[in-house]
Amino acid sequence: MAVKREHSPSPAALTNIFRSEEIKHETSSFIGAFSPTLSAKTLRSLPEFRTATHRIAAWRTRSKQRSLTPDSKVLYDLAHDDDGEKWAGSRLQHVLNDTGTEGTVVVARWYGGQNIGPIRFTHIETCANQAIWSWKVANDAAKKEHAAKKQRLEEESARRELEDNLRERDLNIFVLRKLLADKKAKLEGAEPVPATPSKGPPDYSKMSMETLKRVDKARDATIAFILKEIDKVDEELKLAEPTNDLTEDDWKDAEEAFAEREARSPEKNSEKK
Repeated sequence: MAVKREHSPSPAALTNIFRSEEIKHETSSFIGAFSPTLSAKTLRSLPEFRTATHRIAAWRTRSKQRSLTPDSKVLYDLAHDDDGEKWAGSRLQHVLNDTGTEGTVVVARWYGGQNIGPIRFTHIETCANQAIWSWKVANDAAKKEHAAKKQRLEEESARRELEDNLRERDLNIFVLRKLLADKKAKLEGAEPVPATPSKGPPDYSKMSMETLKRVDKARDATIAFILKEIDKVDEELKLAEPTNDLTEDDWKDAEEAFAEREARSPEKNSEKK
């Protein structure tokens, strides 16, 4: 029976394959391969496996079906293929189940003509475990790298935001100081003092994050102080407004009201009697 030629895996797919070390026993050799995403067909078609006597496979993938139980347990599609090595496929299936691994594992065996007995199953399981372990190590490293990259991006974003906030605070402080100076000049009846040319904000990009946080607190304290001073000057201006803004008519009205109160007082009336 003719066998249809299979296409070779793409280079991108090959990077998602994790292998075991080769085990040699008498005239037999064993090598395992695992992939969390590729099919058994793809792993079996690896160039180094094409001459193998047996290419035992097992896979454990998430099922599209969902559990009807309240806890909604994940269901898996489980299957294996002995490929002529009786009971070997179920051994690989147990390896996937015991390690809780999702994916496909294939162990290739080259039979050299000498029967080595049940030890072959131990070698098959060992190759499968090594291949899976190789993937887990790489997967953990990738997760750590991803987490570190995410943390770096978050720190860079936080730093940019803090630098922008500091530049905005510097501008606010400049405006508030000018406002305070104008109000003081008004209170003292003097001309407003022109704003002193600014040398520009510090180069925040050269500061450490800890320094930026300290500067941020200092800027907040400065703004709070200036606002408090502005409130004081505003209160003084309110107290000064009724006296400074009285007109001549206001003074006459006040004198007439005072004279009227004096005329109505009991002491003045008793003197007249």
